[in-house]
Amino acid sequence: MNIRTFIDRPIFAGVISVIIVLLGLICLVGLPVEQYPEIAPPTVSVSANYAGANAETVQNSVVVPLEEAINGVEDMMYMTSSANNNGSANIQIYFRQGTNPDMATVNVQNRIASAQGLLPAEVTRSGVTVRKRQTSRIKALAVYSPDDSFDERFISNYLKINIEPRLSRIAGVGEVDVRGADYSLRIWLDPAKMAKYSLIPSDISAVLAEQNLEAATGTLGADSENTFRYTLKYRGRYDKEEDYANMVIRADADGTLLRLKDIGTVELGSRSYDYIGKVNGHPGTTLMISQTSGSNANEIIEAIDKEVEEIRKTLPKGIEIVDLMSTKDFLDASIANVIETLVLAVILVILIVYIFLQSFRSTFIPAIAIVVSLIGTFAFLMVAGFSLNMITLFALVLVIGTVVDNAIVVVEAVQAKFDAGYTSPYKATIDAMQGISNALIATTFVFMAVFIPVCFMGGTTGTFYTQFGLTMAVAVGISLINSITLSPALCALLMQPYVIKEDGSMSFSTRFHIVFDAGFKGVVNKYRKGVLFMFKNKWLSVILVIVAIGGLFYMLEHTKTGLVPKEDMGSINIDVQTPPGTNLGETVRVMELIASRLDEIPQIESYSYTTGYGMMSGAGPSCGGFTIRLKPWEKRTEVQDNIDYVMEDIYAKTSDITSAKIIVFTRGMIPGYGASSGFEVHIQDQKGGKLEDLQKITNDIIAALNERPEISRASTSFDTKYPQYLLEVDAARCKRNGVSPGEVLNVMAGYVGGSYASNMNRFSKLYRVMIQASAEHRLDTESLNNMFVRNKNGEMSPIGQYVTLTRVYGPQSISRFNLFSSIQINGQAANGYSSGEAIQAVRDVTDELLPAGYGYEFGGMSREEASSSSSTAMIFVICIVFIYLILCALYESIFIPIVVILSVPFGLAGSFLFANMFGLENNIYLQIGLLMLIGLLAKTAILITEYASARRAEGMSITMAAMSAAKSRLRPILMTSLTMIFGMLPMMFATGVGANGNISIGVGTVGGMLIGTIALLFVVPVLFIIFRNIEEKVMPKRNKEIE
Repeated sequence: MNIRTFIDRPIFAGVISVIIVLLGLICLVGLPVEQYPEIAPPTVSVSANYAGANAETVQNSVVVPLEEAINGVEDMMYMTSSANNNGSANIQIYFRQGTNPDMATVNVQNRIASAQGLLPAEVTRSGVTVRKRQTSRIKALAVYSPDDSFDERFISNYLKINIEPRLSRIAGVGEVDVRGADYSLRIWLDPAKMAKYSLIPSDISAVLAEQNLEAATGTLGADSENTFRYTLKYRGRYDKEEDYANMVIRADADGTLLRLKDIGTVELGSRSYDYIGKVNGHPGTTLMISQTSGSNANEIIEAIDKEVEEIRKTLPKGIEIVDLMSTKDFLDASIANVIETLVLAVILVILIVYIFLQSFRSTFIPAIAIVVSLIGTFAFLMVAGFSLNMITLFALVLVIGTVVDNAIVVVEAVQAKFDAGYTSPYKATIDAMQGISNALIATTFVFMAVFIPVCFMGGTTGTFYTQFGLTMAVAVGISLINSITLSPALCALLMQPYVIKEDGSMSFSTRFHIVFDAGFKGVVNKYRKGVLFMFKNKWLSVILVIVAIGGLFYMLEHTKTGLVPKEDMGSINIDVQTPPGTNLGETVRVMELIASRLDEIPQIESYSYTTGYGMMSGAGPSCGGFTIRLKPWEKRTEVQDNIDYVMEDIYAKTSDITSAKIIVFTRGMIPGYGASSGFEVHIQDQKGGKLEDLQKITNDIIAALNERPEISRASTSFDTKYPQYLLEVDAARCKRNGVSPGEVLNVMAGYVGGSYASNMNRFSKLYRVMIQASAEHRLDTESLNNMFVRNKNGEMSPIGQYVTLTRVYGPQSISRFNLFSSIQINGQAANGYSSGEAIQAVRDVTDELLPAGYGYEFGGMSREEASSSSSTAMIFVICIVFIYLILCALYESIFIPIVVILSVPFGLAGSFLFANMFGLENNIYLQIGLLMLIGLLAKTAILITEYASARRAEGMSITMAAMSAAKSRLRPILMTSLTMIFGMLPMMFATGVGANGNISIGVGTVGGMLIGTIALLFVVPVLFIIFRNIEEKVMPKRNKEIE
């Protein structure tokens, strides 16, 4: 089947395009919608709890055994962990991209199973939780009581009982994380009354185990001839406070009963009292919703919103639900912005095409090519498992100027036949396609070849490049199919030569054609003179190439670097840390003070805060955090409404609050790379020294970083100044009195730390039964004299006589990075500096200040950015090498392809020049534009070298062949370049949501195409002369054949 078949059978050609469009539309409906592709590394989270233990105990007895077992699990990249004074242990294991998260979870579970015997019994009883971490949080809701009729504990548990299960059942929801404590049956013991009856906490645990249990009691009458059978039903675990209060602790021979209510009180309380939540100044709590891998974020959020509307109808009076954060808001707004840009780009491209073709019929043909190519690409996205995200959408915007190019070449070739005297559209189309079909295929394959190497690039940047590159390549491939099927068929049907009527009158198109051609001839004459000047001064072209290459390397070295541009996401977070040792009540007072300042900021729509937990400072009574939702973007149109100005306003309004460290930050642009934007670095103690020494070194580094102009507000939440008591047990005295040190510590753990003793079923849920001394009996060190331990003879003695307490200081939380103790530093790049410059400043400072035995590693987004810079440069080199090799094969020449390759540096240098002029950084968005630019510039240069080679083969001199190619290819080159440039103008001057990413792509592409096109129009003909002469001297046999 040849191309003439499609010209002869236009309906057949049309059906091919219609099928492509239909497949694209069908797949478009089912495509997942995301902000970015799945680029975050798969992560497995391991959590455990050792009630009553401090951070050091948790680290040594829980974290270290688990880490030792997990380390080296298949495909693991790195591991972080934290141990806290509230007894919690958390380990995060990060895996290489492409790892199956389900298999990673199973592998981690298998490793943990081997370490179960090394863990404390309390931890094993509570359980070690292993789960796939859902890093992509798509929505945050706040549930609160605006009239203060309900407290935070009721709201939190109402949410867990009635709302969380309904949201968790929505397809695509991976995790619903409720910020608040579960109900727990609390047994508050009175140590004095316990001592009176010679009881210790473990006795109460034993009673609970004996009496509060479920039992399978069987069936009476089974397997018999009885008429009936009766199932025996035991009452099971207690579910009411009074049932627990009446539990029998002791029954004496005289009939006296000692009940639990005689030695303590029972209430339905909270599992933890370390958290207090407020929403807009009222009691409330928040929940964070994450999506599963590969799901459609927009569809999930729409389903959540629909379910929440139904939930609102059943809420008790005095409880409301509000949105705090939704990725759909930014996603919808930014995608709508890109689609608007896409439509505007299509209109501008069609307008440019019409100006050059001067015919609505002729313009219709490239316009159809755009529609078929763009919509058909959606089918590929579905088959490849890609999503509809910012990267694939940007690829479609950028490819507009390229997919239209093949159709333009066809229309131009047919029009050239009309200008040569053809009157039959059918004959003109057939002859035109015979001359350009091979060139169309060759140039398209060269363009697509640029994107072959990116398919083999790993990591985050590799995912970006792969989805962008393959989307571009497929769209151009579809445009090639369209250009050899539908475009020729439409040319034969629609195009007509320009006709001047017998009376001398002309249509508007004909008049416009004559005027435009006259003007364009003037441009061609001036261009011819410029090319002749370059021919006479060939050294100038050589100097320009050297300057372009040198300028490219210079600007590549001096252009600011980053991973992705920062955008206004519509939400802000605040981390609050009061001085070490501050109690929860004082931290609440500080949080309320900050909240009152937030009420003064008009750009804030709503906020919630949690006292007892901060995104950066972690868990503890001196920690807290705010989640802030800003007003919609359309209501924030002034300069001072930008998120950066709002953040500075928050700092300004809270600057007088000296009783807390306040850090204002936004969530990371790419989900799964840490809780905040900015840089993240971990200072490691690799020699096992003291934490105090590690903190001193870290503080020195932070001080040095804050002196650097590239850094803004480097800080750490780590502090070893939390007041603590070092407890020592007098083993000799214990021995003399018949008490073991373990028994002393167990009594303290039961009274002070609290212990998980049993379970209770209520509200269709399972809750823990906790025993602990009531708050007034564990206020200070004197309280230990009122807690008693029992010796072997049954005698009671205060534990104060066995222990010595020494006032010391220690950390609230201890972190480790890859098995080494570490301290995390967070910070932002200062205004006017990029994240890449901030990372380099961190490298400079740490390399200078870190002594032997200490190291550092980047985490989160910084780790990816730091590791991707070298591979990015390599991928561009490989792309250029691929183009060169393919051109060598096409031309059977090793010299002519050099002409094409040397045209590329002009465009790349122009792209970096414009980026520096606009103050932009070299990030992923700019780089994907450069990737496309390499292919497009090479394709444009081929138009000249191929035509010149053909004229030379016909016997024309090298100089005349170069001149002929320059003149003949000026029009299609200008059409290609102007369609691309004008198509990118909407992105170059983008405003609103997601504008920074649009601008990065638009500026780089426009600058590269503008300077690259101007340069190659004058330099490529000269380079062709130089390298063709070299080739014919090196290969005289070919020269003789031509002659």
